[in-house]
This record gives sequence, structure tokens and C-alpha cells, in this order.
Amino acid sequence: MSIETTTHLNFRGQARAALAFYQSVFGGTLTAVTYQDAHAAENPAEADQILWGQVASPEGFRVMAYDVPSSQPYDAGTNPVFVSVRGKSADDLSAYWTKLIEGSTVIVPLAKSAWSPLYGMVRDRFGVTFVVDLAVEYTQA
Repeated sequence: MSIETTTHLNFRGQARAALAFYQSVFGGTLTAVTYQDAHAAENPAEADQILWGQVASPEGFRVMAYDVPSSQPYDAGTNPVFVSVRGKSADDLSAYWTKLIEGSTVIVPLAKSAWSPLYGMVRDRFGVTFVVDLAVEYTQA
């Protein structure tokens, strides 16, 4: 199995603009899932903000982005980046998850999400937030 690490950037209402900029710089495909798309909008004013987005180029550039909802604290100095661990084997990712959660705080349990059959988020004992997910092509519901 091989895995990839991908920079995951957090914004407050600017993720779509940031992703469009990165695509204009690096090319590739922009994928954006809004809170509305995932039926996860807590605040109707934020329904069109990005719950999950990425730019991926054939040359290997990949960045992910998300808009932190107003119901959650956000400080660019506190939550600026997630470490995203993506793989193609659910068994291997589950094994990484089991080790990663030891002494950690699970933010989102490892389970199916709107964009992946396996997704979880954990803040490790060092304060680093990891996003673990099964890499699949997103198809809008």
C-alpha cells in the first residue's frame, strides 16, 4: 500500500476562492463539496461554503481546503493546517487510525462520510490534527 500526505488548509469563508486561485496557478481539477451538498449546513448563510474541497493536478500538486463553520472557533494560528493521510486500503488506514488515536482526541470517528467510504479526524497528543480517509473519486449525489 502507498499513502499520500496532502496539505489541508482551513479558512473562514475563503476556501472556494483559495482553491480557484491554486487551480489557476497549478492547473488540475477543482472539486468542491459544500455544506449544502453534504446536507451538513448548520447555518443557512454558510450552506454554500466548502465542507471539503481539493485541487489535484496531473503533475502531482494536491491541496485540500475547508471553511471552518462559524459555530466552531477559528484562528489561523491555531488550526491552519491538517495532515491528510489518504490511502486505497481501508484495512491499512484502519490500522493507522488505531495507532494514531492512542492518547489522542478523536474529533470525527472513522466512518463513512459524504465524500468517502471511510473518513476520520483526530488531534494527536502533540496537538497535530490528522484527517484519515479512503481515497475515492467524488461523485455528487
